[in-house]
Amino acid sequence: MIKKHFFILGLILLSFTQINAQESNNFKISKSIEIFSNVMRQLNLNYVDTIQPVNLTQTAIDAMLNQMDPYTVYIPASELGEFNLLTKGEYGGIGAVIQQQGNYVIITEPYKGFPAQLAGMRAGDKIIDIDGKSAKGMSASDVSNLLKGNPGTKIAITVQHYGDSTNTKLSLTREKIRIPNVPYYGVVGGDIGYINLTQFSPNAANDVRNAFLDLKNKYHIKGVILDLRNNGGGLLDEAVNIANIFVKKGTTIVTTKGKLAANNEVHETTGQVTDAKIPLAVLVNGNTASASEIVSGSMQDLDRGVIIGQKTFGKGLVQNIVPIPYGGELKITIAKYYIPSGRCIQKIDYFNRNKNGDPTLVPDSLIHAFKTQDGRTVYDGGGITPDIITKPRIFSQLSGDLYAQNYIFNFANQFVLHNKTIPSPADFSISQETFDNFKKFVLKKGFDYETETGALIKRLVQSSKNEDYYNSLRPELDSLSKTLTVEKKKDLDKHKSEIETMLRIEIATRYYYEAGKIESSLINDNTLEKAIKVLNDKKEYEDILKGKVAKKSEKKDSKH
Repeated sequence: MIKKHFFILGLILLSFTQINAQESNNFKISKSIEIFSNVMRQLNLNYVDTIQPVNLTQTAIDAMLNQMDPYTVYIPASELGEFNLLTKGEYGGIGAVIQQQGNYVIITEPYKGFPAQLAGMRAGDKIIDIDGKSAKGMSASDVSNLLKGNPGTKIAITVQHYGDSTNTKLSLTREKIRIPNVPYYGVVGGDIGYINLTQFSPNAANDVRNAFLDLKNKYHIKGVILDLRNNGGGLLDEAVNIANIFVKKGTTIVTTKGKLAANNEVHETTGQVTDAKIPLAVLVNGNTASASEIVSGSMQDLDRGVIIGQKTFGKGLVQNIVPIPYGGELKITIAKYYIPSGRCIQKIDYFNRNKNGDPTLVPDSLIHAFKTQDGRTVYDGGGITPDIITKPRIFSQLSGDLYAQNYIFNFANQFVLHNKTIPSPADFSISQETFDNFKKFVLKKGFDYETETGALIKRLVQSSKNEDYYNSLRPELDSLSKTLTVEKKKDLDKHKSEIETMLRIEIATRYYYEAGKIESSLINDNTLEKAIKVLNDKKEYEDILKGKVAKKSEKKDSKH
């Protein structure tokens, strides 16, 4: 009885402490707001030049939120269109990806079936003017703001098609542009279904379910691959509903825990399972984050699917959106989330910073072991570790520079001028003739790139000049530079395979748009091939889920 009284007394004291802390915070907030408004008022009255209150306020807000995590952000009314694209996958516009190249903004990819593509816009088109206003010198952001608008409104755009010297005037009507959650699905490896999910916007679960049922009904698939690579997440409810496709009703998928009781929630599946038995593989990488980690992590914790790829991003924080006066919104972190085993996979600690004020990684000493439904050991504190770890596709510096400097992009435009059609993305390949034409194209354009060796030679030259050794070392340094130049010219052939991969994907995109890009990228995809192999090997699949084999690494069995 005495212990009970002490317990109740402890609760009362704790409540009083929390109330006092909250009242203290409320006073500090009121005091801070009063100080801020007084500073703004004094600046307005006394500063030598006219102040810009909106800019000053935005700067103050940004500086304040910089002390929080990077997901807590203020979105002014002027930026809500871009924000809605990220959160809802939709916006009002013409449906095209753009990029600044030199003095003009270029169409890099029109979306199939939307105004830009239907009006005849193609990748490589230069935007000359918009509604009679010259676009020369505009940034991609400036042009984007002009292209976007309310669905149903008209817009006149003058473009110059790639390879053409004349201008073409186009009249378009803006539409609601909805980016598909599932831009591509199909069959791989004979009878394995493949679904590529790029975001968790509204209806993502329905899109995945419909793709899955279509694959089952048409092709009688015996396994399915859900590709979440480079998927940065989105709506938590959609993640729960996607998990519901593969696990039964009433299964806990994720639990959120925050400061307010209202943010402490248990999210269970609420519908009937679509297929609880079909073998499942989930593909992940370092850019698989948030809602994607809820799906992949819950499938791992529930021993429902095999996770294949690279360790995921590690975002275990939940955000909510609250309205702010004058049309703005605040996206604010309200809770941490915990997947079925009880682990939180947040990698970076934004709440306990080092002495410099920088966030830190969760230390190994604070990483804990958890158990999956059937007893496998998994860990918190740093993303989802796949059951089978594969090597990511890494391109050389040469290939990266060819891509970044738009040589791949522009050659694809050139290719289209001379080829009206190509085979399907799965059957299209880069011929030796096409590769030779690319080399000529690159050399004619004067392509060059900086290597670590070249940078080192430059430093040696500068150091020798600083220390008065240059005249003595000049013959050797000149010889090194000439040798490097000769060797760099061989690099195109040395890295032929990866250059052909980039060319194949870029060219396929011209003819088959986003779906073609994805289908083409699956060729020689070692992570996908590993998933197909596992799903075709019933014993290996079941052994992994039962914990009979340690987490596998590609080091032993990869031939790629």
